[in-house]
Amino acid sequence: MKITIFSTLLALLSFSSFAQAPREFEMKDGDTTYVMKQYFMGFLMRVPDKPELDSAKVMEIQLAHQNYMSENAKTGALLVAGPFGDDGDMRGIVIYDVATKAEADSIISNDPAVKAGRLAIDVKPWWAAKGSTLK
Repeated sequence: MKITIFSTLLALLSFSSFAQAPREFEMKDGDTTYVMKQYFMGFLMRVPDKPELDSAKVMEIQLAHQNYMSENAKTGALLVAGPFGDDGDMRGIVIYDVATKAEADSIISNDPAVKAGRLAIDVKPWWAAKGSTLK
């Protein structure tokens, strides 16, 4: 199934530019039909020259960041978010269910941790079968 999905995506994306591709399409794999959907996955990154702040200000920004994520989850724009379990440069991921990359970028640019220069984010279009869940 994975090779079939990947081949179908490649064919779809080579047929038209990524911005013009539909956000959803059906794909058959044997007797199963999947509805593939485009989401936007963001990788939260450490900022090398982030501003030096006292611990109270860092905590204030972190709480505002978490509240902002919760609000985006309530609206349905944010599907999944979480930090990585190490102290690497990649700090965490987010997955947005929005119409365009520009919309995802707009949401991200208003994140208090991004606005404060504490985090940066790299957003990529990402395809998954609609209704996929973590197990």
